[in-house]
Amino acid sequence: MENYEAIMKLLVEALQSGQPEGILNAVKETLDDPNAIPVGVSNRHLHLSQEDQNALFGTGYEMKRMKDLSQPGQFACNETVTICGPKGAIEKVRILGPVRGKTQVEILEGDCFKLGVKAQPKLSGDLAGTPGITIIGPKGSVQLKEGLIIAQRHIHMTMEDAQRLGVHDGQIVAIDVPGEKGGTFKNVAVRATAASALECHIDTEEANAMSVNSSTKIKIIK
Repeated sequence: MENYEAIMKLLVEALQSGQPEGILNAVKETLDDPNAIPVGVSNRHLHLSQEDQNALFGTGYEMKRMKDLSQPGQFACNETVTICGPKGAIEKVRILGPVRGKTQVEILEGDCFKLGVKAQPKLSGDLAGTPGITIIGPKGSVQLKEGLIIAQRHIHMTMEDAQRLGVHDGQIVAIDVPGEKGGTFKNVAVRATAASALECHIDTEEANAMSVNSSTKIKIIK
């Protein structure tokens, strides 16, 4: 089944929620429409390099897995840190694992005012020329020279998903968001890899603007 991962995610959410009707209806919609894509909503978070993890938590420290995320191999950690800019700080920013080659901090556009920084929408890993930020952990701090971004909205999918949906890796598309406050988001990047779960990622500000929740399904507009 092409949407197996998305359907299983919705079924788990239905079992865990006290009001499963809406989520179960979303499962039906996914089965009825193979082009419907589930949405994952992301809050501010960061990915650490091993070197920076050692500096913040101490050499040899192992992050504690809180929960698995939709993308294979990725997980949220129990641990959080504080990020500091020229004008302010934000506490309890969640760390996502596993470790990466470079540290990357993903914030919301509204966070820029509190921190006193000018971050731009970027795809994960596109860190050249981005601002830096200070990260404070329980054992030390790290001053990044670059690595602060606002995550560009994007859609994870496999190569097979891309072929079925008629798109390709790196393509920029628009998406249709249903609902009373729904509308169209432009500049959505397609990220097709061999090992991805089909899901559109937007941040909490974007989700709030169009009343997106865990049962929302979007469609690609080419």
